[in-house]
Amino acid sequence: MSAQLATGSHAPKPAKTGAVAFVLATVVLDAIGMGLLIPVVPSLIVELRGGSLGDAAVIGGWLTSMFAAIQFLAGPVLGGLSDHHGRRPVLLASLAAFGLCYVLMGFADSVAWLFVAQALAGLFGATMPTAGAYIADVTSPESRTRYFGQMSAAFSTGLIIGPVLGGLLAEWNLRLPFFAAATCCLANVAYGIFVLPESLAPEARRAFAWRRAHPLGALREMLQFRGLGLLLLATLAVRLVLQTLPTTWPYYTEHRFGWTTRDVGYSLGLYGATGIVVQALLTGRVTARYGNLPTARIGFVLLAAGYMGFAFAPDSAWLVAFIPVTVLGFMAGPAISSLMSRRIPPNAQGTLQGVIASADSFASIATPLLMPRLFSVFSAPQAALHLPGMPYLVAAVLALLFSFAIASAGDRAQRGAAR
Repeated sequence: MSAQLATGSHAPKPAKTGAVAFVLATVVLDAIGMGLLIPVVPSLIVELRGGSLGDAAVIGGWLTSMFAAIQFLAGPVLGGLSDHHGRRPVLLASLAAFGLCYVLMGFADSVAWLFVAQALAGLFGATMPTAGAYIADVTSPESRTRYFGQMSAAFSTGLIIGPVLGGLLAEWNLRLPFFAAATCCLANVAYGIFVLPESLAPEARRAFAWRRAHPLGALREMLQFRGLGLLLLATLAVRLVLQTLPTTWPYYTEHRFGWTTRDVGYSLGLYGATGIVVQALLTGRVTARYGNLPTARIGFVLLAAGYMGFAFAPDSAWLVAFIPVTVLGFMAGPAISSLMSRRIPPNAQGTLQGVIASADSFASIATPLLMPRLFSVFSAPQAALHLPGMPYLVAAVLALLFSFAIASAGDRAQRGAAR
């Protein structure tokens, strides 16, 4: 196994401040672009098509799922192209195309054009694998975790800025958030032309091959390692649970409590801000004290408690109070990733991260199809059981199930070690 996975190594170039800053800015802008649309899309769909918020929730779910599906397929392709042509041209071209897609969304005069624009954005917006590869090229193994942590923090920062900015700009004009996102992307391209050097030396590149440009081969490789199957399922469960909130939050809060786009933006900003605090300050301390496996279990239980609170919240204050509880559950994801990382050799770590990214994309495909549909069915006036919070109840049950599964797996591992 190790012999098959081993590849030639090349010493990384020293990290340059401007280049790393550009990559981090790209991650921030990707997240801002996604976050800008969350409070805006429901109202835009209703404006273009008419109908109820429940109908708009279903269409918005299809939009989000299509975007994620195309990213799921495009990510490995862009990664392969960057292995062949280098990181710089792929990053700059993808970011420029992403900005032009936002312009198209801003001028969309029908739901069909929204789908076209989202499809193109999904094709060119899968920049995270290339950004991660660039960071790996220019950092040493000892410092790479720190830089990858900065990437996660950058993404969370974008998720704070995006919804808040989207909610504020939408009060001036519903199309303004799209043009703001486009301006940020194109400005970053201009910045990158001057500060972003190529990170992948010509002798380190390889020919592009379609057989490697898909996630299934990487998944088959990871499943050969003992115990990774359940942990990968747990990783997928975390992503499914976390994706439930952004895909249903605007519809649920407006339906239950009459929130405005500004209210939605502020609440998602709070969600992102507390997420950064948890990722930066708490997760490491909790895992250092209790270990990865107990931290994963604690995280799942907190996710379940938070989503139960969302499902049955009697008023807005109760709803907001459970945001920090839910965010504390974010600890489950890094703890599970650490558990998996310890079970594979160093030359398979990149493949593992690719599989984790694919799990995230798959959750982004499945969750918007299922959870908004549940909201639409259980929020309808004629529903036999009127429970608009049903998506959060389902997510809470899923989190509890994997809390028990992780605990059971840990007990089996301990018994095996005792023998």
